[in-house]
Amino acid sequence: MPVFPSTVNTDCLELLHNTEFKLKELADSLKIEGISDAFFAQTVAPLTVYLNSLEKDDRPLFICFTGGQGSGKTTLSEFVQLALQVGYDRKTVGFSIDDIYKTREERERIAASVHPMCAVRGVPGTHDVGLGLETLESLSQAKEDTLTAIPSFSKPLDQHFPRESWKRYKGRPDFIFFDAWCGGARPLPVENWKGPMNTLEEEEDPDGVWSRWSNSELSSDYQELFDRFDLLLLIKVPSMEHVYESRWLQEQTLEKTLSDPEMLKKIMTKEQVYRFVMYYERLTRYVLEEMPSFADIVLERSEGFEFAFSKYP
Repeated sequence: MPVFPSTVNTDCLELLHNTEFKLKELADSLKIEGISDAFFAQTVAPLTVYLNSLEKDDRPLFICFTGGQGSGKTTLSEFVQLALQVGYDRKTVGFSIDDIYKTREERERIAASVHPMCAVRGVPGTHDVGLGLETLESLSQAKEDTLTAIPSFSKPLDQHFPRESWKRYKGRPDFIFFDAWCGGARPLPVENWKGPMNTLEEEEDPDGVWSRWSNSELSSDYQELFDRFDLLLLIKVPSMEHVYESRWLQEQTLEKTLSDPEMLKKIMTKEQVYRFVMYYERLTRYVLEEMPSFADIVLERSEGFEFAFSKYP
């Protein structure tokens, strides 16, 4: 296993020199304000150098970035992918667990038979894991001219974009990036199951029917997908309260990128964001407490949005 490089490693400094302009250009396009040079030098560069040094065979490396809502998984993935492409001429592609949701109609059918909360996207049980596995398999087995459709989901509209508009990736990539708030999570112990975790569960699921259902779903085909990871990186935030604030910031940033009036109508208020995050709280708390022990890399994120690696491969 290669050694994780320091920030003053020659390869890191050279990569940063060759990619910094493009990275800052990407930050501007993503409407990310106040991003520091230290983030590129101390997080993006060493992580990119490390990933590029991993042994490769005839299949892509499958990399998962996990962490709470608004922790920066997707953003970090985009920066690392760009650095791999520009700095090392590597072929990368990425998608999110948010892109493989079950349709609204599918979730409503589950809600009718299990619990009304199942209609709300987000927790294990509301994703089309088969679609994720199919996408992964197509990319892994692709020939030079193979076109793989990459799923794409609109959160404001709560539905997939039309399949004909999905990006087509040609060929076989060197890296497949997957970001998922619960990526790599293991089912919670069912012994001494805890009661309601927040106001939402107190009001809507006091007996734990929905939360137990989601936990059971996590133990099934999600584990098949997670077992395919070659590397699991956890972005660990300071607290659950930080998750709430980060998700609200994410919603505000999303609003800045939208121009469609109908899409803008779907932007949530702060109160709506907080209630939405309550759906994720039970498993998020478990991930923050337990995943650092088995994730390959842990990247600590402070309340001031500063990053530092606390666990290396």
